[in-house]
Amino acid sequence: MSNPIFVALDLPQLDPALALLKQVKAHVGGVKLGMEFFYSHGASGVRDVANIGLPIFLDLKLHDIPNTVAGAMQAIHALEPAIVTVHASGGRAMMEDAKAAAGEHCKVVGVTLLTSMDERDLARTGVTGSPHDQVMRLAELAESAGLDGIVCSGREVGAVHKQWRKGFFVVPGLRPSGKASGDQKRVVTPRQARDDGASVLVIGRPITRAEDPAAAAREIEGTL
Repeated sequence: MSNPIFVALDLPQLDPALALLKQVKAHVGGVKLGMEFFYSHGASGVRDVANIGLPIFLDLKLHDIPNTVAGAMQAIHALEPAIVTVHASGGRAMMEDAKAAAGEHCKVVGVTLLTSMDERDLARTGVTGSPHDQVMRLAELAESAGLDGIVCSGREVGAVHKQWRKGFFVVPGLRPSGKASGDQKRVVTPRQARDDGASVLVIGRPITRAEDPAAAAREIEGTL
């Protein structure tokens, strides 16, 4: 896609979210709607955003038994999302069923390891090895399950891209040079992630909490 930036529009009130999206529309390629947005505004809120005319990335991180996840995918099919996330740790059968239920025009990507987690957090869940090792393992599993790609941090996307040349890679947790990382622990700049093979760059607070969101989006777009 010509502009890989998807603005993360996880705002609790719908009207301000729509107003912000209209401000930045010319400088982003799509919009990411996560659980906070979806649980607040539901399918009608997604349709309101879609009316603005940008591709929708539903970041719902589906994770349940295969039949339940397939049913969820069928339920959101009418919203015509361009991208939907499932947790890769849900296993191969779950991912296979999610992809089969998604429809040919929707990319299904597997969340590998949240960008808020580091090696210590991973160890506390009982998983040994580095975040890099875990991402590579789950990327291999997602590819074997027939998913379109994965979600991973910018720290891992270069290695995964070398392993999975035709994969579709969503990279969140990005921060422009000089910006605070907040609760993100494995961050890179949008430009670095793009150079390393990212297909989609998910950017939230650096745009949505900027004094001038349109200027912030335009500045990031100019670095790519």
